[in-house]
Formats: sequence, C-alpha cells, structure tokens
Amino acid sequence: MELTIKDAGTADIPLIQELTDKIWRPTYQHILTPEQIDYMIDLMYSSASLSRQMDELHHHFILLYEGSKAIGFAAYSTTDIAGIYKLHKIYLDGSYQGRGVGKFLINAVIDRVKAQQAQILELDVNKYNKARYFYEKQGFIVVKEKDTDIGKGYLMNDYVMQKTL
Repeated sequence: MELTIKDAGTADIPLIQELTDKIWRPTYQHILTPEQIDYMIDLMYSSASLSRQMDELHHHFILLYEGSKAIGFAAYSTTDIAGIYKLHKIYLDGSYQGRGVGKFLINAVIDRVKAQQAQILELDVNKYNKARYFYEKQGFIVVKEKDTDIGKGYLMNDYVMQKTL
C-alpha cells in the first residue's frame, strides 16, 4: 500500500467535501440524528466554511492518498497557547480503518506540528465515537469534557484529549 500526504488548499475543497460525504454519515449514524449530521456537514464543510477555515482561521489541511485515490484528510492549527496545536479534523475512508492507515495519517500531523515546535497535540472527540479508543492507542489521554452549542438546539458532547509530543 503506497500512502502519500498532500497539502490541501481551497482548490481541494470539492475533494474534501466528497470525502466528507462518504465518511461522515457512516461515522456518526449511530451517534447523531440524520438532521444533525446534515446540519453539521453544512456548518463545517460548506465551501464558505472550509474557505474560512483555511484562509482566516489558518487551519492547515492535508489529504491522504493511496496511490492516486484520496482516502482521508486532516486539519490542524495553532492555538492561543504556545506549544499546543489543535487537531480539528481527521477522517479516513472506513474501508481503510484498522489497517494502520489512521496511524499513518495522525503521525503525519504529529510530524508537521513537531516541526513547528509543538509540545502538545489536542483534539475533541464525541464521547460516543469509537475513535476515542484509537486516539488512546496513539497516546492521547482525556483531559476534560466539554459541551459546545453549535446552534439549532444541537450540542457537541466531547472529550478533549491531548498527547504530549
């Protein structure tokens, strides 16, 4: 399996949206209602939202490929605290999960943030998302819980996890 990482920009938004459509519903169908999934995809993955994340919020997106096929993506940025970076998104085609590919993608993020002098990588994960166990295997620990109001009566019920780099 030949895996490669590519930096993504606004020209890649349609591809990120295509991956989101393929990955999000199976990932969250047992956790969130279809209405909340639709709302969150529109909120976080519309062209305007992704452009804002890239251009204004300075989230760095990377795409993961197996050969010429895009199979996942991640996004990360600095935080207001020196040395702490935030992993905002990491999604992988379900058919690649459990094969070391997610570890490859998260390690690509870790390598990039360590090169920028990061000391901690932080992420939020839904309390009911089985990905929490993947993160724990990668050395992340739960440091707190948080509920975020995202509008329309929806809350994101998350664990905040961190890994010391």
